[in-house]
Amino acid sequence: MAAVVAKVVFPVIRNSCRRSGALFVISFRNRIHTRTFSQRKLETVGKLESPKDQGKYVTGQLFLHKVFGYRGIVLFPWLARLYDRDIGTKEDRPVDGNIDNVHAGNKEVRGKTHTYYQVLIDSRDCPFIRAQTEAVTFLGNQENSRSLYAIPGLDYVAHEDLLPYSSTERNPIFHELFDRFLQYESGHDPPFSPKETLRAWQEKNHPWLELSDVHRETTENVRVTVIPFYMGCRESQNSHVYWWRYCIRLENLGEDTVQLRERHWRIFSLSGTLETVRGRGVVGQEPILSKEQPAFQYSSHVSLQAPSGHMWGTFRMELPDGHSFDCRIPPFSLESKQDDASNPHGFFG
Repeated sequence: MAAVVAKVVFPVIRNSCRRSGALFVISFRNRIHTRTFSQRKLETVGKLESPKDQGKYVTGQLFLHKVFGYRGIVLFPWLARLYDRDIGTKEDRPVDGNIDNVHAGNKEVRGKTHTYYQVLIDSRDCPFIRAQTEAVTFLGNQENSRSLYAIPGLDYVAHEDLLPYSSTERNPIFHELFDRFLQYESGHDPPFSPKETLRAWQEKNHPWLELSDVHRETTENVRVTVIPFYMGCRESQNSHVYWWRYCIRLENLGEDTVQLRERHWRIFSLSGTLETVRGRGVVGQEPILSKEQPAFQYSSHVSLQAPSGHMWGTFRMELPDGHSFDCRIPPFSLESKQDDASNPHGFFG
């Protein structure tokens, strides 16, 4: 993989591209360019636009991801409830890292409405971002109850993480679904409008795509954001198994480098079971969160033999001097919905 650096002149995107560590992006007079070390010249991406403080971005809006630096395009918005615990003081930390105290001592948190977007990621940028690009998964049909299908290059992005830009290209984003979902319309702003295929796909897969709740908590300047998704129910050995996927983003908001060493989960099922899961790192990695590359995002799955449950836990984070602390994972609910055996891959034939 080619090494990648970041350098920015235009102040609006200085932090985003330096923090992402994903692309070499230079903006001169609001022009955006990208390059890796394997390329000999800069590639023009487009022209920056002013971020929206009010209102929503529409289908077809091109953007740079403020944290991960990739190019993308908006498909449609989601209105979610954001539960931000915003607890980062030492006084609130559980004694001896007791994970049960984390759950038992939680105060009530009121959710607020927050806008997220379903987006396509430019496949050219996928190798360079610190986020799984096959994170949106679906259950297979009933006959293949153990199968999971992924649609590469789909993501969910918070409104404040979009840096909008415009381009004169008719195909500014490389993704296999770009031409299936969007069409170019000269004179429109943005010039990409949704095809009926996109509307039909959104409606068919709404239960499995829908983003409803977002949970966030900060410990010692490390912020953890969790988004759970219900995936459906399948029969297995004369019982029903309910599946969820959850997306987790870790961000280092401080100056000190930290490394994720261990995970510790507690999973409670409505059937009355309480499971403990411990292990090294996450998804086979022990990511380092530094000032230059402060964020990491991944997805995983959980199944229960009950229609609902709860999850909570901690990540063991290690400092350069060897000291460690437990970073809380905000508790979140696992709730099922009315089931459907839809297969998103079958939609495309």
